[in-house]
Amino acid sequence: MNTAVSLLTQQTPQQEESLRQINRQMIAILDFGSQYSELIARRIRETQVYSEVLSYRTTAEQLRQLNPKGIILSGGPSSVYDKNAPHCDPKIWNLGIPILGVCYGMQLMVNQLGGEVSRADRGEYGKASIYIDDPTDLLTNVEEGTTMWMSHGDSVIDMPSGFELLAHTENTPCAAIADHERKLYGVQFHPEVVHSLGGLPLIRNFVYHICDCEPTWTTDAFVEESIREIRARVGNKRVLLALSGGVDSSTLAFLLHKAIGDQLTCVFIDQGFMRKYEPERLVKLFQEEFHIPVEYVNARERFLKALHGVTDPEEKRRLIGHEFIREFEDTSKRLGSFDYLAQGTLYPDVIESADTNVDPQTGERVAVKIKSHHNVGGLPKDLRFKLVEPLRKLFKDEVRKVGRSIGLPAEIVQRHPFPGPGLAIRIIGEVTAERLNILRDADLVVRQEINKRGLYHEYWQAFAVLLPIRSVGVMGDQRTYAYPVVLRIVTSEDGMTADWARVPYDVLEVISNRIVNEVKGVNRVVLDITSKPPGTIEWE
Repeated sequence: MNTAVSLLTQQTPQQEESLRQINRQMIAILDFGSQYSELIARRIRETQVYSEVLSYRTTAEQLRQLNPKGIILSGGPSSVYDKNAPHCDPKIWNLGIPILGVCYGMQLMVNQLGGEVSRADRGEYGKASIYIDDPTDLLTNVEEGTTMWMSHGDSVIDMPSGFELLAHTENTPCAAIADHERKLYGVQFHPEVVHSLGGLPLIRNFVYHICDCEPTWTTDAFVEESIREIRARVGNKRVLLALSGGVDSSTLAFLLHKAIGDQLTCVFIDQGFMRKYEPERLVKLFQEEFHIPVEYVNARERFLKALHGVTDPEEKRRLIGHEFIREFEDTSKRLGSFDYLAQGTLYPDVIESADTNVDPQTGERVAVKIKSHHNVGGLPKDLRFKLVEPLRKLFKDEVRKVGRSIGLPAEIVQRHPFPGPGLAIRIIGEVTAERLNILRDADLVVRQEINKRGLYHEYWQAFAVLLPIRSVGVMGDQRTYAYPVVLRIVTSEDGMTADWARVPYDVLEVISNRIVNEVKGVNRVVLDITSKPPGTIEWE
């Protein structure tokens, strides 16, 4: 993304054209339940072309009206011959829009266009070398024998009329196919994952050469469009923003302040689930250094009372979201009338918080909800605010770029992601004042040691989790019965997938020793070495 920013005080014809281009230069992704659908979107955006994930039930007519430059059919867990397998509108093949089918998407393309898909004699999972039969078009600049990531049990055994073979592997005769005249393409592998070394060149070929897109998805264009939309939507009304101090809400605060100035009121609800020293630092930073007024509200007792006896993580999230809104409403009455509530909801929040592909007639769920999120999943039905969510189209890395471009300092832009419900979902089981204090102290040790060694920016997230059990230990020749703390340190590009970080042993040793010796109530430290998937980054 570029970093030049216009504040839209007076748009030039060139700026207006730039904004119009964003909507025209778009790749639509039809989601068939793949865990990688969002990753496809992110890879497209890395080429500076906007992309959006849509339901597989999106009709050809709806796509025609949307007028994307290209369409990608995602992978999915189904077989095209399953009784309830998701199928797209067959009329999309006649839209004249280039289409790329990925894995299940390729098999569906073959099935609907008259070819044949069958259970493979040998499934293919993991890394595989592809051998190129046609090095033009989709596979231009993709190296012979390059590694691609396979994950399929079905294979194409007979291509539809008009299709040609582009590539194969040792186990898959049709690893990539094309109908060049109709601009229909299929690949049996996942070019979007980092394991596919030739994946990004293939995606660039599809986006630039086949779909003829221009790189218009830039930071300056996004900021300009967002400011214009905020002003048009809000008018002269007042906006209330829930400020948490994280990248998302801080970027949103700066963006809104540029758009509407004093019409924005930032409120920091201290629910008691923040890290140690963060509430004080946040208020001082915004008021004294950024000159953006912040209304501080101490609501710790209210939130602890609401969570008393609650152990279910989804109920925690729901209650925290509910109490947030109720506190905002109480605060807004005290501060005056507000029409809008601004939230730093991101694209992954929207995707992971919703049952994205649930058939309204059969109830069949294609993409499973991973978690609820208090921004989008915990809002009460009688919410009296209208929502303003300018960042809901962005992935986290895109938010960081926007934050940098509008002047947000590195201290916030490069901050690790922190969940909206805070430490409440890093305490497994019931949240109490005692457990919060224990976790705050343990978490501080983790952050201090990671920072001290210059490792902070090597990791996507590094934090502690408190378990609701006690284990036996010995300290000073005396038996102890105390809590275990889990270290969760991961690497990731966007939070959609993650791997456990290979933290140096000496760093882990110091963290463990300090926590056990300095944090009262803890006598054991363990390390979580689970990737995402199958696990999630957070424990709840």
